[in-house]
This record gives sequence, C-alpha cells and structure tokens, in this order.
Amino acid sequence: MFSIDGLSALWDKLFSAQPDPPPLLVLVTAVLALAVVATRLPWRIARNAITIAHEGGHALAALLTGRRLHGIRLHSDTSGLTLSAGRPSGPGMILTLLAGYLAPSLVGLAGAWLLGGNRITLLLWVAVVLLLAMLVMIRNVYGVLSLLVTGGAVLAVSWYATPQVQAAFAWTGVWFLLLGGVRPVFELQSLRSRGRMPASDADQMAGLTPFPALFWVGVFLVVNLAVLVVGALLLAGPILTDAGLIS
Repeated sequence: MFSIDGLSALWDKLFSAQPDPPPLLVLVTAVLALAVVATRLPWRIARNAITIAHEGGHALAALLTGRRLHGIRLHSDTSGLTLSAGRPSGPGMILTLLAGYLAPSLVGLAGAWLLGGNRITLLLWVAVVLLLAMLVMIRNVYGVLSLLVTGGAVLAVSWYATPQVQAAFAWTGVWFLLLGGVRPVFELQSLRSRGRMPASDADQMAGLTPFPALFWVGVFLVVNLAVLVVGALLLAGPILTDAGLIS
C-alpha cells in the first residue's frame, strides 16, 4: 500500500508544473509533427493515433447522449468502427456522428491547455487513463494491440524518461493531434468526390439533418482549423514570451 508520503509525492509529480520548455523545442516539435502529417509513410503509421481519438470521440459522445455503446474496432488500414445502439435519428445520433472528425483536434486542444500550464506529467498520465478506459470497449485483436502499444509507450515515457524527453514527446504528440486532425477532413472529401465513401459520417449526418454532406465536411474543417489556431497559440507561449510579444 502507498504511504501518505508516497501519495503526496505522486500527487506532486502529477500536478506540479514543469519548467517552461526552450522555445527551440516548441518550434522543432511543431516542424516534426508537421513533417509526419505531410509525408506519406510516417502519416500512414502515425494515423493510428488519429483513428484512436476519432473512434474515442464517437464512443464518448454516444455514452454522453445516452446511447448504448457496443464496442470499438480499429483496423490495420487506419480505419475504425464504433457501434452503438439507440434512436437511429435525433440529437444523440447527430452528436455521435459529429464527434469523430472533431475529436483528435479537441483532444489536442485539451493537451495544449495542459502544456500551456506546463503540466506535462499530468497530460501523459491522463492519456494513459483514457487509453485504458477505451481498451475495455475494443472488440478486435488489432485494436487491443494498438491501444496497448500506444498506452505502453506513453506510460514508459512518463515513468522512465527525463523531463526533457517527456517535454519533447508531449509537445510533439499534441502538435500532431492538432495538425493531424485537419488532414483527415481533406481525405474524407477526396474519397467522397470519387464515390469511395458513400456512408461517411458527413453523409450519414446529411440524411439526419436538412444540410448536405458537404456542409458537414465544411463544419469539420472550420472547427478543426480554428482549434489548430487556438492550440498553436497555447503551445507557442514560450516562443511568444521569448520574443517579447506576451509577458
């Protein structure tokens, strides 16, 4: 069992603020994340993290709107599927569909807010807890392996890595979520325009609302770009401070 001192030390480890990162680290991690998002093979590998957030968004929205969550499947082609039961129409279904393409960017924004307060360790541990919670609902082997590998990597960094490595890992990951939340919207529209994704989230929402699918694709894009701007301002705090633009 943990002693009082041990719990106090753990509490301090989780909630204490780390020192401001060097401005160069913030810039380098942003460039690294952008390179991953913009290049084919690294994006193909790292996109699994976006899919995890996407399906997690569907699942959380389903639970919050009173739908019954049956399970989540993650596939090796970076696609995923979240199954829930409830009314086939109405606000609950619409919000569940809406959440998928917005979730990676919104998770990135939450991470940027924590990093803006230099809560690096807290961010990493929250990520591990969320991945473990999602693991309970995974219904295929590849999905289980994806979450275990991702969660294990985050846990290892949070427990064993130096503060400098933790900072680089956290900033890169959050930049990646913010930037990586935008690219799938363009991929979605590209597939739709070629008739290869007729049952996309946007098309399903078009069938439930008066607005066409292209409208919902635009909503995904506008929201994610706005979140990217806000998140970038939060993450770029050390650079702006160093430049004397903010105090």
